Amino acid sequence: MQKKRSRIQIINQQKVLDAGTEVFAKYGSRGATIDQIADMAGMSKPNLLYYFSSKKDIYRSVLEHTLNKWLLCLMEWEEDGDPKETITGYIDTKFEFSRDHAGASQVFANEILEGAPILKDLLGEDLKRLVGENVRVIESWIKVGKIKPIEPVHLIFMIWAVTQHYADFSAQIETLTGKTLKDEVFFRQAKESVTQIILNGVLK
Repeated sequence: MQKKRSRIQIINQQKVLDAGTEVFAKYGSRGATIDQIADMAGMSKPNLLYYFSSKKDIYRSVLEHTLNKWLLCLMEWEEDGDPKETITGYIDTKFEFSRDHAGASQVFANEILEGAPILKDLLGEDLKRLVGENVRVIESWIKVGKIKPIEPVHLIFMIWAVTQHYADFSAQIETLTGKTLKDEVFFRQAKESVTQIILNGVLK
């Protein structure tokens, strides 16, 4: 039976995850070091290693934490739900994640670009199962005439690609526009524009 964590343990573990996210986003999984993560977390290396046994352990935890947040968003799709509300809500949530957790999105993207050596098992299980369930939801919407006859999986991929672009390529966006999603007006414009474009493509 797993021992219940104390409040201070929960706080310190989250500090390490937050620091790890920032360091991995900046230096990559190979370039990051335990010392850098400990410095960013404001704790000693021995103290950090009390909570996580290795850099790989921290890295995997950061990835799992990010994936779990995304999986929760996918659980809200239902066959009797309204497509416009469901898709709009999902895009809203994904944009909020890109704004508030850009580093986590970048770490996740780098893991995928490297062939998902750490996440491959989780992607093939939990994510694949949820995507399959959402494909069936979209197919049910098509069958009853709620949306246009599209290939469901590509709608999901498109939402991921567009919303995560604002986090993963934030440096490019800032260079071209002088703005990031932290700018409230730019955030609203981006979210509303993407939502309108996608909804116009799928709603009848």
